[in-house]
Amino acid sequence: MAVAPPRPKSIALTALRAFEAAARLGGFSAAAEELGVNPGAISAHIKALEAELGAPLFQRSPKGVVLTALGAQALPGFRQAFDQMGLAVQQLRDAAAPRVVHIATLPAIAQFWLSPRLPQLRAEMPGTEISITALEQPPNLKRTPYDLCLFYDADQGEILSRDVIFPVCNPAVAAELHGPQDLSRIACLSDTSWQQDWHDWLSGSAAPQNITPRGPVYSLYALAVEEALNGAGVLIGHEALLASHLQSGRLVAPFSQRVTLPRALRLWTMPGRGAASASRQVAEWLMTSGGQDLPDAPKPPKGGQ
Repeated sequence: MAVAPPRPKSIALTALRAFEAAARLGGFSAAAEELGVNPGAISAHIKALEAELGAPLFQRSPKGVVLTALGAQALPGFRQAFDQMGLAVQQLRDAAAPRVVHIATLPAIAQFWLSPRLPQLRAEMPGTEISITALEQPPNLKRTPYDLCLFYDADQGEILSRDVIFPVCNPAVAAELHGPQDLSRIACLSDTSWQQDWHDWLSGSAAPQNITPRGPVYSLYALAVEEALNGAGVLIGHEALLASHLQSGRLVAPFSQRVTLPRALRLWTMPGRGAASASRQVAEWLMTSGGQDLPDAPKPPKGGQ
């Protein structure tokens, strides 16, 4: 008679993934956001893992969680293991769906920079399927199913365009402006993603420092741009995003002062992608044909400063 003793219970991969994410990111909430679950699920997975091990991995307090000595000792190995798994998954996706490319990008970049380039990209790379997901923050490509990241960033990836900012408005509003000091009597539009825009422009330009911009705040940059087009006020424009509106004259730069921010529009992908993969080919296209700067904005209207 064959002997079939019960096998020891294996540790759940979901629990190990929850531990690695929480340990790497320094908290349950950050891990939950990356893995697309709620913090309670992360906590439950880690409690189950600690119960299985018979030892705590985190010290918990009202201020958050901190790795125990055991947790800190385990983290490097699990980080390396999940890095390798992420690479293996990407390679598997390349082999299974070699002409599908998933791009994660900021909503404003998706609408104003990437979307206008897609027709030419499709024409030059027939058969390639481009999927775009708009996110507020860059995802971790080692842990998420995206192939390319396209965001404003200070150091990651290849630079496609510097982030040059300056006030923009429609021509009718511009005709009422004679210098930056006039901003104190007109609505200064802004959006929640780039709340520092006005501060950055005022600090980096020769504009009077006693100006306090006031005006409506929008949850999407696209809404703020639409209102600027409608004549609702003046908005800080990002040159790479609004190039087509500036070239057409629908938006104009009423003042000459421009500021180049430390960050830039950058593109990056996970190392190890094959040269023949569609993601690598799309990345190279965006960095060459697609990444070329669009024409400069028109000069400020006569009488502007």
